[in-house]
Amino acid sequence: MIIPRYYEDLSTLHENTMPARAYYIPASGQMDTSAGNREVSDRIQMLNGKWRFRYYASIYDLKDAFYAQDYDTSDYGRINVPGVWQMAGYDTHQYTNIRYPFPFDPPYVPHDNPCGAYVHMFGYHEDMEAAKVYLNFEGVDSCFYVWLNGSYVGYSQVSHATSEFDVSSVIAEGENRLAVLVLKWCDGSYLEDQDKFRMSGIFRDVYLLKRPAQAVRDYFVRTRIEREDGEERASVSVRLEYFDAVVPTSVRLYNAAGEVAAEAEIVAGTDVMELRLEVSAPVLWNTEEPYLYTLVLGTAHETITDHVGIREIDIENRIVRLNGKPIKFRGVNRHDSDPVTGPTVGVEQMKRDLMLMKQHNFNAIRTSHYPNAPVFYELCDRYGFMVVDEADIESHGPSEIFHKDYSDSNKFHHWNGPIADNPEWEVSIMDRVYRCVHRDKNRPSVVIWSMGNESAYGCNFEWALQWTKAFDSGRLTHYESARYRNRHKKYDYSNLDLYSRMYPSLEEISAYLDNAPTKPFLLCEYCHAMGNGPGDLEDYFQMIDQHKLLCGGFVWEWCDHAVAYRETDEGRTVYCYGGDHGEIIHDGNFCMDGLVYPGRTPHTGLLEYKNVYRPARVVSFDQRTQTLRIRNYLEFTDLAVYARIRYEVCCDGACVENGEIMPFSVMPGQTGTVCMNILIPQRGSAYLKLYYHLRHGTELVLQDTLMGFDEIPLETEDNRNQAAVRLMTLRPQQDGEITVRETDAEVCCSDGNFAYRYDKRTGLFCQLDYAGKEYLDCPMELNIWRAPTDNDMYIKREWTRARYDHAYVRAYDTVVLRTESSVTISSIASVLADSVQRMMDVCLTWQIDTDGSISAGILVRRDMEFPVLPRFGIRLFLREDFDKISYFGMGPYESYQDKCRASGHGLYHAKVRDLHEPYLRPQENGSHTDCSYVAVSDDRSVLTVVSEKTFSFNASVYTQEELEQKMHEHELEPSGSTVLCLDYAQNGIGSNSCGPEVLSRYQFQEEEFLFELRFVFSEKG
Repeated sequence: MIIPRYYEDLSTLHENTMPARAYYIPASGQMDTSAGNREVSDRIQMLNGKWRFRYYASIYDLKDAFYAQDYDTSDYGRINVPGVWQMAGYDTHQYTNIRYPFPFDPPYVPHDNPCGAYVHMFGYHEDMEAAKVYLNFEGVDSCFYVWLNGSYVGYSQVSHATSEFDVSSVIAEGENRLAVLVLKWCDGSYLEDQDKFRMSGIFRDVYLLKRPAQAVRDYFVRTRIEREDGEERASVSVRLEYFDAVVPTSVRLYNAAGEVAAEAEIVAGTDVMELRLEVSAPVLWNTEEPYLYTLVLGTAHETITDHVGIREIDIENRIVRLNGKPIKFRGVNRHDSDPVTGPTVGVEQMKRDLMLMKQHNFNAIRTSHYPNAPVFYELCDRYGFMVVDEADIESHGPSEIFHKDYSDSNKFHHWNGPIADNPEWEVSIMDRVYRCVHRDKNRPSVVIWSMGNESAYGCNFEWALQWTKAFDSGRLTHYESARYRNRHKKYDYSNLDLYSRMYPSLEEISAYLDNAPTKPFLLCEYCHAMGNGPGDLEDYFQMIDQHKLLCGGFVWEWCDHAVAYRETDEGRTVYCYGGDHGEIIHDGNFCMDGLVYPGRTPHTGLLEYKNVYRPARVVSFDQRTQTLRIRNYLEFTDLAVYARIRYEVCCDGACVENGEIMPFSVMPGQTGTVCMNILIPQRGSAYLKLYYHLRHGTELVLQDTLMGFDEIPLETEDNRNQAAVRLMTLRPQQDGEITVRETDAEVCCSDGNFAYRYDKRTGLFCQLDYAGKEYLDCPMELNIWRAPTDNDMYIKREWTRARYDHAYVRAYDTVVLRTESSVTISSIASVLADSVQRMMDVCLTWQIDTDGSISAGILVRRDMEFPVLPRFGIRLFLREDFDKISYFGMGPYESYQDKCRASGHGLYHAKVRDLHEPYLRPQENGSHTDCSYVAVSDDRSVLTVVSEKTFSFNASVYTQEELEQKMHEHELEPSGSTVLCLDYAQNGIGSNSCGPEVLSRYQFQEEEFLFELRFVFSEKG
């Protein structure tokens, strides 16, 4: 083997690397190198580009000293740096959540450890004022060896940390040859078991820094705010560290206008390494107005320019505060992920994510589950995001190792033993926390240090927390996995500031908050956004809002992780997830759990989040006095400054009045009052709608962007939708007689304009012919099944055990009654399936009027031995040309009883094909709840379904069977019909793919209910 086996040696994590330091980019003079502008510096040389590359399936296959100066690489391929070799066609992709993709045998990894040999030629020209040269790698997965001009430089691991090497003695004027060997696995891989696609290579930027022999090596900026007599002052301390000797250093702090706010100097020979800058009347950094000062550290031949946000994060009386004000984290967990570039994410990709987050009312990000590229934090500083900065630690795999007793309690009892509570891993864990904290210690956006994720608890994390709090007491600490420990040992939690949990039920949160807690509660992960979901955002919002000690949380997660495989002939991207690459160990589509699709198109769950966390909410509206009370949910900004509030009065889908509310002050967290002067409609389904538009644009969010809305129902003389009332009360005016023909199996009803056939074996219609147009492609069905959502993954087991997916209707007795103007058909029936008892008894009553309209009453009594129902309703297979939809209900986005805050009541029109939500693993989607009526039409015929009591509908070109059977969106094949599902109710959506069960109030548990509908057939024009 041409390399030492450092990759299986816990005592060698790095060789010849520089000590960890804060991230900065030096220059010869004052230059703003932050937030993606670092290439303006004359002291940085980027080495990104096309590098020579050869992939080896095993380290044992690499026998040549490819790093030698004279080694011929002409037969090597080319690969992008930064990039990962799986995205370049080498090796295979693998997605796994918890399980290690190799045996649990630390510190050893498989002998056949894949690797990649990189070679890059670059030119270098010495700067006499900056003769020292440092080679930086910002991210390499998993470990790597470096040679320059044939000389060994060093070794490093920790995939998401910066490794810096002093190459001054081996770099040459002119052309240089850089060689890097990257291994897929190392002992550090046991600490990098994050829920993500496992990809390998030099995936972040590589560059040289030219520096003087003596200069500032590191610095630590801390801010403190002092309040006295209503005035604020800030103290900005700067602790400096030098290479070998202190050199004269000027320290200046500029405000945003470029004026000097404070300054000081360090002279040569002094022992003083820390300066205090006093700033009077400081402008504080916060998430809504992220004001930044500019810090300039000047030495004889080098200048470091950085930004400082003056802010304080603390806890008082168990309440988390920012700048002395209670704060709520409206956060999301974010992985580095792109369907084309994988974990290689550039500045523009970062900005795209941050822009979408700002547009959808997020104020915080948890970097799950590793430090992001350093420029990401500068962008968060600039745009106003609080960050939970997480060390590159997740050792989830030990929870899965084999035990005789595999119960959860036993599994978690043993989880911490192999790594978290094993002193052999102390140095590795401390190293990762140390590197994370040191690199990002100057970023004002970082308000919480996280020790890592899902690695259980033990002595190693005790030490890491102790060091972190001693080094940086000005930030908070978090580590959710502290709860997984050896129950027979006592541990120290004194250095943990927050009690954090993943996916707790509302009951569990209440139990903690009601039991004299000692720490604030943080939801580091909640509302699992997998597939059609989450369905419990509003309920968690209410809990967060009502409890001061519950400081908010971070939705899991931001984006669907996927690999863009190819495009279809229709131009649709084919996305792949776990198991699509032939891998044995994988977790399927569990990586498809984001609020946005891989290409960053929002899921409806993101739209739901946006309006749940809108900047203001109507507290009440007194219709008599027209007094409107609005609460400002911002933490630092007057609502009058932030938002322009537009209003509409809508009745039965039509806007009857609109205008803009004159600005009125509502201070952060307070409730304000304004008097309206609107005309209340006399009758109809009427709403007062308020729209909150951003008054002043920012770099990420344009002026006048809609940030959320409220909808207040208005009381009228008749609150029903008047179009629905007319459809319900309309009775035939023409005289006529319905002809009835009855056989053993059917009842046929007709007159000159319609012909209907009713199947006495099912109690449902099998033909609906009106005005010479056949509406049905196949018989009606009673429908209790839905294509399971990702969040149905656990209840689905009960549903299939109950055989809901095989249920059908069996009628026992049918009675036909005739009057002068109608025919009534009644059947006694049940819903049942092979091998189980009746699921429910059903009485179906159908009244056919002489105009062809059909009124249905379906009385249901369930057997409560069976689990909650997925849904109950009628499924119609309409002719394919019935492709247009109009409805009055909640739209335009899909809506369910627990997932409906993105939608509002109105009259909506759409093409059936456009109602489909393209989740990458197909599932139930596209429902619209609280509807008064829905009309489906072709070019000349219309079927309108209406009810006194609102209902839900779903219209699709796909059947639920197709959605359930196909594993990828691009595989779906239209049914050839318009599939119209008319639902009395559906079970809630929830977030039970990882979160708690659907809340009981959203579960379809009714024992007895009556579903009434009226079917009205008509011709256009």
